[in-house]
Amino acid sequence: MRTLPKLGALTLAATTVLTMTLTACGSPSAGGSGSHSTVEAQAPASSAKPVEVSDVDPRAAIAYDGGIQIVDTSDGTVVADIKKEGFLRLNPAGDGRHVLVSSSEGFEVLDLGMIVKPHGDHNHYYTTTPGLTGSVIAAQTPGHVVTHAGKTAVFDDGTGTVTMFDTKALEDGQLSPDELTSFQTNDPHHGVAVPLASGSVLVTEGTEDERHTVHERKADGSIGAESTDCPGVHGEATAQGEDVASFGCTNGSVVFRDGQFHKVPVPEAYQRSGNQFGSPDSPYVLTDYKTVEPVDGAAPEHPTKVGIIDTTDATTTTVELGSAYWFRSFGRGAAGEGVVLTYDGRLNLIDPASAAVTKQVDVVTPWTENENWQEPGPNVKTAGDFVYITDPTAKKLHLVQISTGKLLSSLDLSVVPNEMAVIDAELKQ
Repeated sequence: MRTLPKLGALTLAATTVLTMTLTACGSPSAGGSGSHSTVEAQAPASSAKPVEVSDVDPRAAIAYDGGIQIVDTSDGTVVADIKKEGFLRLNPAGDGRHVLVSSSEGFEVLDLGMIVKPHGDHNHYYTTTPGLTGSVIAAQTPGHVVTHAGKTAVFDDGTGTVTMFDTKALEDGQLSPDELTSFQTNDPHHGVAVPLASGSVLVTEGTEDERHTVHERKADGSIGAESTDCPGVHGEATAQGEDVASFGCTNGSVVFRDGQFHKVPVPEAYQRSGNQFGSPDSPYVLTDYKTVEPVDGAAPEHPTKVGIIDTTDATTTTVELGSAYWFRSFGRGAAGEGVVLTYDGRLNLIDPASAAVTKQVDVVTPWTENENWQEPGPNVKTAGDFVYITDPTAKKLHLVQISTGKLLSSLDLSVVPNEMAVIDAELKQ
């Protein structure tokens, strides 16, 4: 990010309403690592010819009840308003331009319209009209999206199919069948796959009722390292180092490092860190930290402490925040800092190495988590040295600089924000 956003209210400019026409297509194929998955062809949204500009600021894709707005985070301008029904999840595709929208059709490719082209010792910047490109990875129940080692992997919970592609293949906004590879897990389940630089994939196994296994699936389809001691496996993050990853379990996490799985010991009989957040510049993984096993009919746990996993030795420490949070409260800064938004409206900035809160910033109106997780609540996303926080109650988008701990701007939104993805064109994942 080169310039700081200007203070001011949201203005509605260059609003584009985009619709899609569906065409029928078969379900994803399964098989070995070299098999191809199915891309559904849809009518692409019209896009103007790219226009060269002096710079591009990050853009936020904000889902609301009825569509997705693309917002320029420098001044709050609505660059596009895409009408689409249903609950929409937004996942960065990893290329600094596109977002994968989890919808009833599968994983739809959304172009945020920012282009950076290196030219020797400098870059050229372009913008174009944002919109759904018409390219869709078919999925019965679209789940987790993971970008790592130059690849993007998506998991279809409804079929247990993993589909992967080179992230750079999204340059034109289209994914052809020969750019996708897929393989099938043993059973459909709420799973995840993490591509590795070695060519292997870390992937979960389980069923709709139970899962406890994470293993390394090598390029030839054979199984390498494996952990079966990860009950309720959910949540993953990659960390600094060559192919280092962490997975959440209900008895302490497991860390994959040096080609092997390492169990993270915890003092509690039940300890779930099902939401994990890593950084390529930090060996530490930031997690939620639950210690009360769920019981039918009982109120859900709202912990006030978070976990920090040191992936170099598979140990964990906790940090007490004094106020609860939820799964959308987390992020990581450019230098590996941890950020957590708590119920008291404060953004907590954490130094993972010392496991200490270094700054607290009052940002949003005090809030509590909704019973239905799909209802709008504060959403935290990071890009470089900046944190973007939605406040659905006030219909605001706030910007905090991590290194200074300063609230830089608060922009008015014309919709009640729900899911959000923030893309900085110069920050590839």
